[in-house]
Amino acid sequence: MTLLAVAVAGRGLVDPAEPVFRADDEALLRGSAAFETLPVYGGRPFELERHLARMVAALPTLGLPPLEDGAAESLVETLTGAVERDFVLRLYRTGSSLVATAGEIPDGLDALRGRGLHVHVVETGLPAPLVAGAKATSYALALAAVREAERLGRDDALFVADGIVLEAPTSNVWWRTGDLLSTPVAGAGVLPGVTRAVAWELAEASGLAVEEGRFPLADLQAADEVFTTSSIREVMPIVSLNGGPVGGGRPGPAAQRLQEALRLRSRP
Repeated sequence: MTLLAVAVAGRGLVDPAEPVFRADDEALLRGSAAFETLPVYGGRPFELERHLARMVAALPTLGLPPLEDGAAESLVETLTGAVERDFVLRLYRTGSSLVATAGEIPDGLDALRGRGLHVHVVETGLPAPLVAGAKATSYALALAAVREAERLGRDDALFVADGIVLEAPTSNVWWRTGDLLSTPVAGAGVLPGVTRAVAWELAEASGLAVEEGRFPLADLQAADEVFTTSSIREVMPIVSLNGGPVGGGRPGPAAQRLQEALRLRSRP
C-alpha cells in the first residue's frame, strides 16, 4: 500500500517515511493494537462514527488506553485536509500511539466485482470469545489463509469451524436464497462489520428479509448467490468455493443492487 499521508496525535502530519510507533509498544509487539479501516470519498469518511464506536468498544478488551475526546476525529480532519482525492483511511490505537494513515484505494475492484471471487475454504477452530468484536492487528492466520488461496489460483479465503460458516479474512459473508439473505451471527470468529450493518439496512429497505445465525457450508453451496461485504471492497460477489460454482458461477442481482445502493449512500 502506498501511503499518501500520515498523522500522529500530538504531532500532526509527519513524513510517511518517518517512524511513528515505539519499538517497545506491547500492543504492536503482540499484535493487539486496535485498528479501523474505512474509505474517504470526496473528503467524507464513510461511517466514521460507527468505526470509532467499534474501536472504543474494543480498547478495554485489548487492554489499551481510551481515546481522548476528539483526538481521532482531529487526525481524520487533518488527513482529509491534506489529501485531495479519495483514499483508504486507517486508524491505529496502540498502548502509546494514535496514528492515522491515508493510502491509495486498490485498483481493479470493479473488474474483480464484475467477474466475482473464487474462494478457498479453510477449516479452522472456533476462536475464543474473549476478543469477540474487537478488531485487532493480529492478522497472521488471515494473511496465511489468503496466501494459501492465492497459491491455489483463488482470490480469497473463507473460514469455517466444524463445517459452520464464519467469515472471510477481511470481510463478512452473505448468501441469498429466494428473497432471504443470510449471514453468520457476529461473535466469536465473526467480526460485526460496519459495512455488514449498512448492507443489512440497505437490504431490508429494498424488500429483502435478513437473518443471522449459525449455518453450515452446505447452505452457501446451495444458495442462489453468495457475496462478501467490507469497507474497501464493498459488496463483492463469490462465484466459486473450492473450485465448485455457487450461484450459477456468476455474480447475482442482490449483490449488484446492494453495491449500487451502497455507492449512493457512501459517495457525496
